[in-house]
Amino acid sequence: MTDNDSAVLLRHRDGGIAEVVLNRPDKRNAFDDVIIQQLIGALTDVDTNKHVKVVILRSEGKHFSAGADLGWMRRMADNSRQENLDDSRELARLMNVLNHLSKPVIGLVQGAAFGGAVGLAACCDIVLATEKASFCLSEVKLGLIPAVISPYVVRAIGERQARRYFITAEIFSAQQAEHFGLVHEICADVDAMNRRCDELLLQLALNGPEAMQAAKNLVFAVSHKPISGEVIDDTAHRIADIRVGEEGQEGLSAFLNKRKANWVPEED
Repeated sequence: MTDNDSAVLLRHRDGGIAEVVLNRPDKRNAFDDVIIQQLIGALTDVDTNKHVKVVILRSEGKHFSAGADLGWMRRMADNSRQENLDDSRELARLMNVLNHLSKPVIGLVQGAAFGGAVGLAACCDIVLATEKASFCLSEVKLGLIPAVISPYVVRAIGERQARRYFITAEIFSAQQAEHFGLVHEICADVDAMNRRCDELLLQLALNGPEAMQAAKNLVFAVSHKPISGEVIDDTAHRIADIRVGEEGQEGLSAFLNKRKANWVPEED
């Protein structure tokens, strides 16, 4: 998976940083069944690797991803309904694995992010994009629908925008994507985006790894739910559990004793 011929590269950096990289720049990093399986494999690897603290999802070349590969779509058109269902379930599995990854995920988007690539962005915790990045939910142009990515995209951009862009397949800009909530920050170019990503990595390094995972799970636990007695009680249990846990105890002790917590990297 680290071979340069692989459709997906897995690179490890110092400080517990893992990069999952789409590596088909000659095909604009288009999706097919191979890249889906390799992405699932790479993401599963970093999810279970206790040394990985933060994951970056990015791509080689001018474009993040142009969506589905034409050759793959031709094969799917000739396949049976059951074969199409099996294939679609694998794409759905990829989105679920990425969305629920136990580590913070930063997505870096340049160039085109079309079709399923919008789904990938929607499943990342933090998304940076270049000023010239463009997005498109292009499926209806092919007589299709953005089905398996829809739960994540609708949560990212809202039902109102989804109703428009699912139907029109209009291209929307990085500025619009930021306004909709799909993108968190816009950077001038790829170099600026990489620098901003490095700044975020330094910020995340200050935070308890277990606490960040618990915070991510907390969002899933309370999102779109009424503030019921059950939800209130669940949140009380969550903070009580983390306060008495090893990391919570260390964090509170470090704060009260005005020292750095043991997960904060030493300064060079």
